Amino acid sequence: MFEHSPRILFLYGSLRDLSYSRLAAEEAARIIQEFGAEVKFFDPRELPIYGSVPDTHPKVQELRALSLWSEGQVWSSPELHGQVSGVMKNQIDWIPLNIGAVRPTQGRTLAVMQVSGGSQSFNAVNTMRLLGRWMRMFTIPNQSSVAKAYQEFNDDGTMKDSPYRDRLVDVMEELYKFTVLLREQVDYLTDRYSERKEKAAKQSLDANRTS
Repeated sequence: MFEHSPRILFLYGSLRDLSYSRLAAEEAARIIQEFGAEVKFFDPRELPIYGSVPDTHPKVQELRALSLWSEGQVWSSPELHGQVSGVMKNQIDWIPLNIGAVRPTQGRTLAVMQVSGGSQSFNAVNTMRLLGRWMRMFTIPNQSSVAKAYQEFNDDGTMKDSPYRDRLVDVMEELYKFTVLLREQVDYLTDRYSERKEKAAKQSLDANRTS
C-alpha cells in the first residue's frame, strides 16, 4: 500500500462562469480520484498579473504552496488565438523554477489538456509541453484535446460519453501510474552533475572564507 495517495494539482485557464477548461479539469479530477489520487484545485480568480505585485501576495503564495504540495499536476487550457490563454500562462509564470533551495515543479509529473471552440487542435497542449519541460517536469506522453467543447458536456457539467472522454480516462490513468512510479525516485532522477559541481565549489569557497 502507498504511504499516501498521489497528490495532484489542477490548474485551468479561464475565468468564465461557463469554463470548459475548468469543466474538463473537474471531469479529469473525478476520474483520477477513482484511481486513488488526492486532488486540489487552484482558483485563478484574483491572481494578479505576473510582476504587478510582490510575490508575497496571498494568491501567489497559495499557488506556490499548492505546487509544492503536489506530486503531479494537470494543466487545462482553452486555445485562444492558437495558443494557451493568458490566465493559464499567468499561473505558470508565477511558479518559479526555484525558491531558495526548493524547486516547486522539478520532478513532478504533468498532464496537459486543452479545449477548443472549433475543430481539434494541438497548439495549446504543445505549448504547455514546452512550458512543462522548461519547469523541469515529467510530462506524460498522452494528452487530451477536446474539439467543439460546448457539445461535449452535460447540463450538470459532467462530460458526455464519447471518444474524448475515453481519452481523458486514458490520460488520467497514465498520469496516476507515472506519478506513483516516479515520485519516490525524484531525488535520484533530478540529481545533476552541474549542480553538484556548483554546490561543491560554493562549499569550498565558504570553507576558505571561514578558515
